[in-house]
Amino acid sequence: MADQDQDAQYWYNAKTGEVERGLVSPAPDRIGPFATPEEASRAYEILAERSRAWAEEEAREDDWDAGSGAP
Repeated sequence: MADQDQDAQYWYNAKTGEVERGLVSPAPDRIGPFATPEEASRAYEILAERSRAWAEEEAREDDWDAGSGAP
C-alpha cells in the first residue's frame, strides 16, 4: 500500500529539473513529495515559503521564551 501512495505523489528532480510521478530518481535528486505536478514544478518556491514560515515560527517561539524567563 505504501508503494501505491508514493506512486500517486509527485517529485521534483533537482538534477534534471523535471517533475516525476512516483519514486523514479535516486533519493538525493528528489524534492517532495507533492500532491500535484504543479506543486512539484514550484518545488523551490514552496521550499522557500516553508523555510520563511519555519523561521518566523522559531522567532515567535524565541520571543515567547525570552519573555517567559526561560533559558
